[in-house]
Amino acid sequence: MRADAVVLEQPRQLVLADLSLDRPGADDVVVDVDWSGISTGTERLLYDGRMPTFPGMGYPLVPGYESVGRVVEAGAGSGHRVGERVFVPGARCFGPVRGLFGGAASRLVVPGSRALAVDEGLGEQAVLLALAATAYHAVAGGGRRPAIVPPDLIVGHGVLGRLLARLAVAAGHGGFTVWERDASRRDGADGYAVVDPADDPRRDYHAIYDVSGDAGILDTLVQRLAPGGEIVLAGFYAERLGFDFAPAFMREAQIRCAAEWQRADLLAVNQLASEGRFSLDGLITHHADARSAAGAYRTAFEDTRCLKMVLDWRTAA
Repeated sequence: MRADAVVLEQPRQLVLADLSLDRPGADDVVVDVDWSGISTGTERLLYDGRMPTFPGMGYPLVPGYESVGRVVEAGAGSGHRVGERVFVPGARCFGPVRGLFGGAASRLVVPGSRALAVDEGLGEQAVLLALAATAYHAVAGGGRRPAIVPPDLIVGHGVLGRLLARLAVAAGHGGFTVWERDASRRDGADGYAVVDPADDPRRDYHAIYDVSGDAGILDTLVQRLAPGGEIVLAGFYAERLGFDFAPAFMREAQIRCAAEWQRADLLAVNQLASEGRFSLDGLITHHADARSAAGAYRTAFEDTRCLKMVLDWRTAA
């Protein structure tokens, strides 16, 4: 069994390659992928060679953790059926080629426990479920905290920032602000205000959620906190973070890192989206045939008008 896959041979060396897939077992499903999204956070770090070292890191690798397709084979213990529409947050089925995160391919072999059945009506928008789960995990704290203060400031109006804002609105929280320096990204707000931080005089925010990925932003955010306020680091940061102690001390600031989403977060946002209580509309702005993957990745990373690029695998074979 083989598949076409995006392969990063080295940083900035991206090709579409024909790869052999691992043989599926009784607990696995084989998924023919229709669409996969390109992440401008972690995938960009892999593309640039700036991803911090962690177990399994190395090249060549298959990126991608936002894949949607249809089950074409289902093992007896997989818990799925042939024909089911599923979301797959990556795979490790390419033999010696690493799967980091392994979803950008025309066909995937994954444990059934990794695949999530999704509503047919979501279509390509289901690629956004991983980012939606990331936003949900940040707000819900992974279910480990008795009470979560909803954001009254979100920093960044890319896809993750918009998803955070939509979750807050869906939960009945309004009146918060979103910061966005890029004027081209200030549109699309519904139920909240998007402003340039230079035009915001406020310095009493109780809960600031940062999704900018800017490692040098903490001092700025501390200065905008109310006493006892919390900064939630909900993005991904390639560089070391630091801050001046005295201003944080005077405000008794709290800083929380939002970890990777968990299965419960994915189930929650899938249900919200399927029931129409949480919209994924208007977040996918660009499309490309998977055969044009190299150009699509450059557009996703370099064009600020691109919120989410989706590769179409249906004609790649």
